Amino acid sequence: MKEQTNIPTGKVERASRFVTTGLKVGTNYIKHYTKKLLDPSLSKDQLHADNAEDIYDTLSDLKGSALKVAQMLSMDKGMLPKAYTDKFAMSQYSAPPLSGPLVVNTFVKTLGQSPFQLYDKFEMKAANAASIGQVHRAWKWDKPLAIKIQYPGVANSVKSDLRIVKPFAIRIVGMNEVDMDKYFDEIESKLLEETDYKLELRRSVELSALCTHIPNLVFPSYYPELSSERIITMDWLDGFHLKEFLLRNPSQEVRNKIGQALWDFYQFQVHTLKTVHADPHPGNFLMRDNGTVGIFDFGCVKEIPEDFYINYFLLVDKEVIKDEVRRRQIYTNLEMIHSSDTEKEITFFSELFQKMIDMLTLPFTLDSFDFGDESYFNDIYAYMDYVSNLKEVRDSKVARGSRHSLYVNRTYFGLYSILSDLKANIKTGYPANTPAFHQQ
Repeated sequence: MKEQTNIPTGKVERASRFVTTGLKVGTNYIKHYTKKLLDPSLSKDQLHADNAEDIYDTLSDLKGSALKVAQMLSMDKGMLPKAYTDKFAMSQYSAPPLSGPLVVNTFVKTLGQSPFQLYDKFEMKAANAASIGQVHRAWKWDKPLAIKIQYPGVANSVKSDLRIVKPFAIRIVGMNEVDMDKYFDEIESKLLEETDYKLELRRSVELSALCTHIPNLVFPSYYPELSSERIITMDWLDGFHLKEFLLRNPSQEVRNKIGQALWDFYQFQVHTLKTVHADPHPGNFLMRDNGTVGIFDFGCVKEIPEDFYINYFLLVDKEVIKDEVRRRQIYTNLEMIHSSDTEKEITFFSELFQKMIDMLTLPFTLDSFDFGDESYFNDIYAYMDYVSNLKEVRDSKVARGSRHSLYVNRTYFGLYSILSDLKANIKTGYPANTPAFHQQ
């Protein structure tokens, strides 16, 4: 893969890249509709493929927040055309890496020495590269290490990048700008945290220690003395990213073990710690043939407020949901319906949300669940597509759903997606001793 010798860091230079890309996307639309005049049956598949290629090429060069948004969108299967999800998924661990001089410069600026002085051996070629940083392999103390290096200019460009990328997200997702504002504030706060490697190091150490009791999970040790605001040094974990792992044709038993470990990992964080690893894309997990899984990235962590947690998981309780008055109050607490809504709007959105909740929480209501059931996910995607095309939803003037729901929902969607790809059949069920049930 071709290396990058520089990353545009100035606001004007980065903005101009987006403008150029916007012109390309506009040209793609003109080409598409010109061809459609000659062939009315022409689908949008090629249009989506061309747009995805042009947008990804720009985002992968810019790195940082812009590419991170693409990564987030790639996890939401059913939200985007397949051309976008396939292309944007490359940002999880296959973005173009930085060149050697930029890597060395980062070490000298933040740790005062080159990587060749700090480690016994350092591989200049990146092992993988994603949206915020890239990973190199090194050796010290007779052990292999993983060195995570943040791209230059990432932290300083978060706010400006999100302002620029918002129109693209609105057009691709089909969401109103009023919906995006509240959620982009939440995204901005999380991206700023992700660029703080000292915070990530502390969270990595703390959360790893709290989760070591969960079977079949493997966490690296971290080395603060070889870390800085833009570098994190940790143990190298062997294993395979999801796509590579599945090509090895693992047995159903191994798939189930890994799926169960991930499910237990997230349930413990959500229900016990109220603090959760909120970036469950395949690039953050390394799967092994023995059914264990390595977890090494705590850059994106969502702390779940108690009142949101209680209301969110009360929606799992069928007895609570049967009470119309209480159900409406929970929807109001979660900002799914608003005091400004008419009775007709309340009824419409309540019915819409309830069906979606019933579908998405089905695994919680059963003792075990087969995530290899393709019909389950096909039904979810079909319903989401149906909802997104409803006139009442498109014309809604208010954002529906608390800002806290963005990363909690994203966490479960990401987890479900991985479990679906694994075709894991695992023990699920909702832990009945959690606070939500005691609020009845």
